[in-house]
Amino acid sequence: MLNLLSSIPYSPQGKRWLYGLVGLGSAAFGGILIAKLGMTGVVFSALIPIGLIVVGAIFRNPKLGLLTYIQLSYLVNALARFLPFSLPYGLIIDGVLGLTLFSLVVNAKSFKWERIQHPAFYLILMWFVYNVLEIANPESPYRAAWFYHARQFSIHWIMVCCIILVIDITRKDIVNLLKTWMIWSIFAALWAFKQQYISLTNAEIEWLNAGGAKTHILFGHLRSFSFYTDASQFGAEMAGLTLVCLIFMFEEKTWKAKIPYLILAFFYFWGFAVSGTRSALFIMLAGYPFYLFIKRDFNKILLGMCVAIPMMVILLFTNIGNTNYQIYRIRTALRPMEDPSFLLRLENQQKLSNYLRHLPFGAGIGSAGDTGARFSPHHFASQTPPDSWFVQVWIETGVVGLYVYIGMLLGLIAVGVHRIWNLKDPWLIKVMCALLAEFVGVVVMGYSNPVMGQFPTSSFIFITSILFTSSERWDPAFGLMSKKSKR
Repeated sequence: MLNLLSSIPYSPQGKRWLYGLVGLGSAAFGGILIAKLGMTGVVFSALIPIGLIVVGAIFRNPKLGLLTYIQLSYLVNALARFLPFSLPYGLIIDGVLGLTLFSLVVNAKSFKWERIQHPAFYLILMWFVYNVLEIANPESPYRAAWFYHARQFSIHWIMVCCIILVIDITRKDIVNLLKTWMIWSIFAALWAFKQQYISLTNAEIEWLNAGGAKTHILFGHLRSFSFYTDASQFGAEMAGLTLVCLIFMFEEKTWKAKIPYLILAFFYFWGFAVSGTRSALFIMLAGYPFYLFIKRDFNKILLGMCVAIPMMVILLFTNIGNTNYQIYRIRTALRPMEDPSFLLRLENQQKLSNYLRHLPFGAGIGSAGDTGARFSPHHFASQTPPDSWFVQVWIETGVVGLYVYIGMLLGLIAVGVHRIWNLKDPWLIKVMCALLAEFVGVVVMGYSNPVMGQFPTSSFIFITSILFTSSERWDPAFGLMSKKSKR
């Protein structure tokens, strides 16, 4: 076969003949798709060549795989809601990460595989191995469901960890990541404002009528969800960016540099407000004090207290602003024992505690939430809503799995703090402090919402956890100190 291919003359004329044949074949295939599937066929005909180009580009440059993964993490929810047909979007993301890893292996000589020997990798590997062992959990009502939740539990995390540690991420790449995060979130906030103050699309109305209205229209007020899975996911993203922009504002030296971040922080905060996601407030309430802890800067701690304490006093002890529904909704987050939904969650957790008392390894990965309702609807684990990421981990992996998972999170945070405290570069300290503080805030929010297992929050958690735990890679001073210590 190889001899036959080598006998074909290589000439411009031959190439035109080959391109023409490929073009005719593609046109014929596209025509068949359009004839069989109609408008769906038109979309597929357009997407197939784009997909092939993306596959080839990722194979040549794995960094493009990481970039594609980020973009898809934002697009997946919008495509699922607005396109008239369904596709296995989650499997597409799996394929992108898998192809990126395959490209790394094929081009192994071009990358620094020794960097994989990192504390963050071993921590995530520990959790991944536990997930793999859960396949053998005898309590699992439907073993095939393991794959659906293991992806967001640990598979994507271990894949992203390997990719980021091995490829050559530059400071410019980190800047582009932040820009991508902020730009997508600006579009998300604008779309949420459109939902709140102008109108909803037909697809969004259908989604509400299909059951979304139960949690997204409260007392006649819409909880804006933008193009995310739900309002909780959208609110978490907005609160996270509010925190990041506030930290950047405090870190800047001049008001000329501070003002853009202050404007963005207000913009994202109002996005959080129209989401009506009370628990997302704890991203800021937990993340900002943690940022002050990392900084160990008395002036910034004092400034932070001067800003935070009056706001907390107003929210806790007054009714100022209650005529505005968004402010009233935020205030109720600080009074959980007066909230019927919070009390119901405590009641559900007590029921689960009785059920899981004799199941130290849980009911099996994939037994709770939507996946459990789909594959094992009559099983106890699927009949009680987890209403929390940590409760879901507890149900599916047991108290042992919950301890392993929390141990991994605390380990990543500890490694991040240690790395940041040893950095010398001011810009790097600023960025990594913001990423770590946001990570801590999302982890705290995980107690009340499953956002840590949803796109795009999960994707950014996976990425940023590796960035702040390996931040010394981008600090020239750290490299010089390492060389001196070797001498």
